[in-house]
Amino acid sequence: MNLHQYRHIYFLGIGGIGMSAIARWFLAKGFTVAGYDRTPTPLTQKLTEEGATIHFEDDVQLIPASFRENKAETLVVLTPAVPANHAERQYLEQEGFTIMKRSQVLGLLTHDQYLVAVAGTHGKTTTSSMVAHLLHHANVSTSAFLGGISTDLGSNLLLPHQEEERALAVVEADEYDRSFLTLHPDIAIVTSTDPDHLDIYGEKEALVESFRQFVRQIKPNGYLLLNHTADQSLAEAIDPSVTVIRYRLENEELSATDVKIAGGAMKFSARGRNLLLPETALQVPGFHNVENALAAAQAVSLLGVPVEKIRSGISEYTGVKRRFEKVFASEKRVYLDDYAHHPKEIEAFLQSVRALYPGQRLRVIFQPHLFTRTRDFLDGFARSLSLADEVWLLEIYPARELPIPGVNSALLFEQLKTNKRLLRKNEVLELLANDLDYNVLATVGAGDIDTLVPEIKCLLEEKDHVME
Repeated sequence: MNLHQYRHIYFLGIGGIGMSAIARWFLAKGFTVAGYDRTPTPLTQKLTEEGATIHFEDDVQLIPASFRENKAETLVVLTPAVPANHAERQYLEQEGFTIMKRSQVLGLLTHDQYLVAVAGTHGKTTTSSMVAHLLHHANVSTSAFLGGISTDLGSNLLLPHQEEERALAVVEADEYDRSFLTLHPDIAIVTSTDPDHLDIYGEKEALVESFRQFVRQIKPNGYLLLNHTADQSLAEAIDPSVTVIRYRLENEELSATDVKIAGGAMKFSARGRNLLLPETALQVPGFHNVENALAAAQAVSLLGVPVEKIRSGISEYTGVKRRFEKVFASEKRVYLDDYAHHPKEIEAFLQSVRALYPGQRLRVIFQPHLFTRTRDFLDGFARSLSLADEVWLLEIYPARELPIPGVNSALLFEQLKTNKRLLRKNEVLELLANDLDYNVLATVGAGDIDTLVPEIKCLLEEKDHVME
């Protein structure tokens, strides 16, 4: 399919992080872009400023007339989060518009590129943004489609230097709904295969089999960078010409040495396949982020980026919004925000917080994401959250799901083995203003808890003297 046969691109779910990156690509290429989403967000506001027409009611008449009247020149991009009974979706399907899933469009956009694809049930956003940042830092012409807002790039989209240049492409390869099976990478990174999205897969083995299918699609003579926590059967599923490089913090072909926390940064050296990295400072905290940096460094080394450029690029990397993001710091307290929504992610985040701020009283405000995920990993959530001194637990954010009888935050609340409080989101600010008995505060979750972040920051700025 030639995407340039279309003039109008209509997005159902345009405000999603993955959808918005593709929308930005079409805007940058001169297409007319419009879309629907449920609620306004900073992302939709930014897209509007960049030229997209967006509405927030499920109303066919709000689809621009130029789109409705030019079916042959209109492509509809759909996210799986939009339900089958959505009125606009039903209209577009019944009228015979060309409709493609976001993942299918991403596959088309990257089909002829030398592709680096980063997959994993967690770690893929940070790792893919690191790869994109390192290539950009080294002045390598690159396009990148990311699942978060890179603070270095100021966007979830990176465009190559020149229109006519066939650039490298870096993508976050999403396992949800088997989306990543539209991709055929030259270099694939798999950060983890821990069970998740069991509403789609049913059981872990089906999830792992989907990852096996993904790595089978690595092009001949390509590379698979495989984290030690991922299912090792993936290495047996690949084309025989594909090179496997396993990585972990220590004792692997690609590993770190002399890892330490110093001055708020992670410092480490690394060795890998034709890679010897001298001591490097990573400003984004977390031992898991050192592993992510290992994979990113190896990937760009395979692409020919010199070691000194890799080292300086890592030291200048500032992260992704809502990934171990330091929102506020004063002499009295620190406020962090993180997107973690799986028990393994929460455990990695809180262990790193503990290492970075030893002996400090840690309060976590957590919003569970999805009824099915809360049900499927109840014990894991209870164990990981209990690493905090205190947990304020919010109601479950349903996202695309309908409630499940008996599955609620109270069920998780009963399992927590730490100081705890069950509350509604609209109660947080008032309670927080009157209870400052902590040194480190963290908001955690993938729902709409992020809407509290600027208000909490303002509250803390009023309460504490901000460090210069």
